Amino acid sequence: MESRPHYILSIDVEDYFQVEAFAKDVRRADWEQWPSRVVDNTLRILDLCDEYGSKATYFVLGWVAKKFPQLVREIHARGHELACHSFWHRPVYQLTPAEFLEDLREARGVIEQTAGVRVVGYRAPTWSITAQSAWALEVLADEGFAYDSSIYPIRHDLYGVPGAGRFPYEVQTAGGRKLKEFPPMTVRVLGTTLPAAGGGYLRILPFWYTRWALRRMAQVDGRAIVVYLHPWEVDPEQPRIAARAKSRFRHYTNLKRVEPRLRSLLSAHRFESFRQILEP
Repeated sequence: MESRPHYILSIDVEDYFQVEAFAKDVRRADWEQWPSRVVDNTLRILDLCDEYGSKATYFVLGWVAKKFPQLVREIHARGHELACHSFWHRPVYQLTPAEFLEDLREARGVIEQTAGVRVVGYRAPTWSITAQSAWALEVLADEGFAYDSSIYPIRHDLYGVPGAGRFPYEVQTAGGRKLKEFPPMTVRVLGTTLPAAGGGYLRILPFWYTRWALRRMAQVDGRAIVVYLHPWEVDPEQPRIAARAKSRFRHYTNLKRVEPRLRSLLSAHRFESFRQILEP
């Protein structure tokens, strides 16, 4: 008998002013000066998950966890998985291995101490584990992480590893450790790997494409169909940041459409966390 596809919902818990698109316009030293909206926006997604009976993995930014510990505890209390999204939202390929390790330990430590749970999953900011920064997988494995979800098997100006696996696979590190890799959802069209069902692709591309891609993925391989988004994407009223036109387009396009689209996805599929499908 054919097994039921696993639909995984993952939320990158960061605020609207912390995204890489605005890194040149908003200094990390000034984050405290911006009005935060991450708590209310994350609660909106938590409420939607409750309404439709789905669970998710919340990759929490360490800075957010430290500033809003009650949010971390609320995510855990509602039965969702807590995972790590770095502390300062710096692309991994801009860090040295030592800097990455320091950031990783700081972020994981504050999440674990706040919620009293073990964090075993990681997602790099801006999908920034690339061929240039593949060494980060060794660090994650050495630190006892069970899985990573940072490698996007597409071509993009900021990230991506073209030709990387599209379905979950195991990474064997040079040190002999193993790490499970969960790529975000993609589809193959005319020999090209295309992104689907996450972040800006969920917002900007036609919703019929998202629905078609989900059906296509389920037919080809249903081990783990990974959908992702950010709390700021359900917030069309967020403050506007003066930035380059390209960054503004990527960040603000179709924000009003995200919550209805998320509702549609939640009503059509029962979503799980990474932890749920990793547990025997």
